[in-house]
Amino acid sequence: QVQLVESGGGSVQDGGDLRLSCAASGSTSSLYHMGWFRQAPGKEREGVAAIYTAGTTTYVADSVKGRFTISLDNANHTLYLQMHSLKREDTAIYYCAAGFRRPLSLASMRGFDYWGQGTQVTVSS
Repeated sequence: QVQLVESGGGSVQDGGDLRLSCAASGSTSSLYHMGWFRQAPGKEREGVAAIYTAGTTTYVADSVKGRFTISLDNANHTLYLQMHSLKREDTAIYYCAAGFRRPLSLASMRGFDYWGQGTQVTVSS
């Protein structure tokens, strides 16, 4: 079992920055990849970014490319999502996820077995 706890959400003005963290505990050595998703009110869940736990390969969705960066501190079992130049449309609950099976590709944003409880990000003008 793996437990995921997100933090770092909050309210920020248009153009601002936030960094989300996801602390993983439990059987973290078995994880193959981790990622971030978000869900805005009335919208479907959207895959934002993903990373393999070994190496540095990442995927970032086109909707946030150039503004968001995903990274992983394996020593501290913590996943990050650095968000720059936030826009109102980035407002959503952001979820951390992790999987122990190799996905077809990071870009598929599939194969996640564990989920955090989410952290709210609100961007206002």
